[in-house]
Amino acid sequence: MKNNIKIMRAMADMTQEDLAKALGVSRQTIIAIENGKYDPSLKLAFRLSNLFGKSIEEIFEK
Repeated sequence: MKNNIKIMRAMADMTQEDLAKALGVSRQTIIAIENGKYDPSLKLAFRLSNLFGKSIEEIFEK
């Protein structure tokens, strides 16, 4: 699954570590999601959506 997390994170001036702490996950999880090697749970997708103020559809694409 493709995503725009890296772009949104950069626009928010956040490091991978900052994002990981804000979401309560490891930095390795953020790396894996950004690289398309891990699809986040629905709960984590909603947390990303709330954090960035975007819909899940704006963050993730098939």
